Amino acid sequence: MSSPAQTTEYPDKIDGAVLKIAGVVVLGAIMSILDITVVNVALPDLQVTFTGADNPLPYSTVAWTVTAYTLALATVIPLTGWAADRFGTKRLYMLALLLFTLGSVLCAAAQSINMLILFRVIQGLGGGLLMPLGMTIMTRAAGPARMGRLMAILGVPMLLGPIGGPILGGWLIDKVSWHWIFLINLPLGIIALAYAAWALPADKPEPTESFDFLGMALMSPGLAMFLYGVSSIPDEGTFLSAKVLGFAGVGLALIVAFVFHSFRPEHPLLDLRLFKNKNLTVATITMFIFAGAFFGGLLLVPTYLQQVRGESALSAGLLVAPQGIGAMLTMPIAGALADKMPVGRIVPFGLLLITGGMFALTQVDADTSYWGYLIPVLFVMGLGMGGTMMPLMTSAIKTLTAHQVARGSTLLNITQQVASSIGVAIISVVLTNGLNNDPLVSQAREFGEKAPKTDPSQIPSLLQQYPAVGEILGKFQDQAAGQAALLDAVRQKMGEVFGSTFLVAAIMVAFTLVSAWFLPRQREVSHLLDEESADEVAPPVVLH
Repeated sequence: MSSPAQTTEYPDKIDGAVLKIAGVVVLGAIMSILDITVVNVALPDLQVTFTGADNPLPYSTVAWTVTAYTLALATVIPLTGWAADRFGTKRLYMLALLLFTLGSVLCAAAQSINMLILFRVIQGLGGGLLMPLGMTIMTRAAGPARMGRLMAILGVPMLLGPIGGPILGGWLIDKVSWHWIFLINLPLGIIALAYAAWALPADKPEPTESFDFLGMALMSPGLAMFLYGVSSIPDEGTFLSAKVLGFAGVGLALIVAFVFHSFRPEHPLLDLRLFKNKNLTVATITMFIFAGAFFGGLLLVPTYLQQVRGESALSAGLLVAPQGIGAMLTMPIAGALADKMPVGRIVPFGLLLITGGMFALTQVDADTSYWGYLIPVLFVMGLGMGGTMMPLMTSAIKTLTAHQVARGSTLLNITQQVASSIGVAIISVVLTNGLNNDPLVSQAREFGEKAPKTDPSQIPSLLQQYPAVGEILGKFQDQAAGQAALLDAVRQKMGEVFGSTFLVAAIMVAFTLVSAWFLPRQREVSHLLDEESADEVAPPVVLH
């Protein structure tokens, strides 16, 4: 074992040894995060994969391939802190990679939608461990002086996953088949496992904590039920449906019961006592508001491009790529600054760029110029993205001790998971209700579904049921010209609805500036190396 004196000697620069470890974590994060977004693109294809085009599965059924993965993620994340202490980060990280890869192969081999949903659960159990474990490994590897720069590296897949996923998913589905959105993880998983076995030094866990069985029985089911209830909101169209209130209410009750329970055992499943740390508390609150607003708003751009502008999933993914380019430019700069100055002097500037960009998107319509308006706005938002999320995480973890890092990482990942689910639900409901409440859009959708099944002689009487549609079609003798005019009018109305929904997202992002005001503006004192005994000081992944 290294002596305490040795363990405190971290190089100031990012050296090859720590980059080797960072490569393992980034590869695992890419696999986990890309898989969340890449499957979204495949849902229309999955509707007809198992039953044929003449008998498509309901969208609500295939959406379970996304929901099951998310719920498995939520169930296993709370276990990460205890499991890291009990089994060690290297062994647990390799187990997570193995589960994720095995689940991916099983998904590709699924013969029915129920099998696919089951195998997505296995995949999610591995994926849920990868991100909090990766943050723990990176934090311990970096040491206090390099955390900002190392966390910026980890932030690349976290921010680019939602952008790269639709591009990769659209390309694989268009050029190969849906199976490859899962099979692509097999070679990546094998490489990641071999890389982890070589790059991550063995750690010697000395577990001293008993497992919090009651906390597990309260927190994991509670979190899963709450997220399921929240994720049902877009399909139900309201926050007040029995399904939403039932699952979300019971889940919330279990979570509240866990909060009261967590202060009783010495070592709870989630250590909420960490919130005594002011920096962690403020950073977590800011992260919660930001993740809800940002990930909710992020959903709107590709949806606008596909539904209003008629772009394919692949084209929509390419058009939002400027966000990723902007983030890649500022993320290394923000990471370096986070090592030298308080995040309270960094994050607000990133949030201002995002807020300004989101308010600019309120002006989009059905004919907004890509290069003259949309792409520059997305690029500016990307600049803000790169300067926001990872400095927040750095601030949250920087003042924890090495022993608390796994617990703190777990809290941050749960916060992000819950916030993004709530944000997506809010924005989805606002958008869906906006489209349903517009007379022309809703009437045109219903008319488009009924007209092909209606006898041509009955079309005039059908149009009487949809006066907004009839008013437009009645102006044209030529049927094709009337349909083109109707389509253009619907696109214009949909563009207005998207602009209004972007306004909601912009206001949500603006609220983040309030909590960001309380982020530390003085140099934070790192406690990463503060431990009660010399044995605990040695970070298990630093010295070789």
